[in-house]
Amino acid sequence: MTQRVRPDVLAVIALGGIVGATARYGLARALPTSPGRFPWATFWTNMSGSLVLGFLVVVLLDRARSHRLLRPFLATGILGAYTTMSTYLVETAVLIKDGHATVGVTYALASVVVGLLLAFAGMVGARQLTQRP
Repeated sequence: MTQRVRPDVLAVIALGGIVGATARYGLARALPTSPGRFPWATFWTNMSGSLVLGFLVVVLLDRARSHRLLRPFLATGILGAYTTMSTYLVETAVLIKDGHATVGVTYALASVVVGLLLAFAGMVGARQLTQRP
């Protein structure tokens, strides 16, 4: 069974992508990274995105009856463009390749561990905030 492309869904994803990519660019400009240093801008971008995505998963899927375009707009559009796995991987590889293995491995491991913890924290927080009596 093939699903047809829905122009309204693509449009809200694109609009969300504009918002998310703009926010990521702003954070990268605010926290420039020097070669060989810990890439704080990408780290904080991905960590904040993990927290928010954890929160949204609970709110949009478990707790709220939301408009059918809200999830693609927020999760796929905004957060998909805001967070960046590709930049994380490239930064890790470049750090290691350029002789900064300790920074690269620390960055790689911290991103995964902290990201998972923050996603879990977002889910727990959403459940606490949205508990039904």
